[in-house]
Amino acid sequence: MGSFLSSLMGGSTSLDSSSSSSESSRVMSFHSTARWQLHFNSCKESSQLMVVDFAASWCGPCKLMEPAVHAMATKFTDVEFAKIDVDELSDVAKEFSVQAMPTFVLVKNGKEVDRVVGAKKDELEKKIQKHRG
Repeated sequence: MGSFLSSLMGGSTSLDSSSSSSESSRVMSFHSTARWQLHFNSCKESSQLMVVDFAASWCGPCKLMEPAVHAMATKFTDVEFAKIDVDELSDVAKEFSVQAMPTFVLVKNGKEVDRVVGAKKDELEKKIQKHRG
């Protein structure tokens, strides 16, 4: 616990910072459409569940959900988590018919299996548990 707190405060050993960075990297952020398309196409063959978090930097409910999403990414290590800023990648948001933020799209084999619109942490967690198996 102490190493976790020290990593939050900035004073940490290289071992602590590598473990905390691997935790934070459980949610992959995409900043280019081409990179997202490459990643998404590579996941089409996989039955692994991917949760795509469509958010915006100015969106209050999105910021409220961020710690919960990171906690779920740590808890459900068999699920992939991706984050897309709708202002940066508006074409991807349109492709998934995102009309409100946050929107969480659950994808398996390249196809949408479910979605949660709004800052509904409990609903999102239930749907992840339902589709991850």
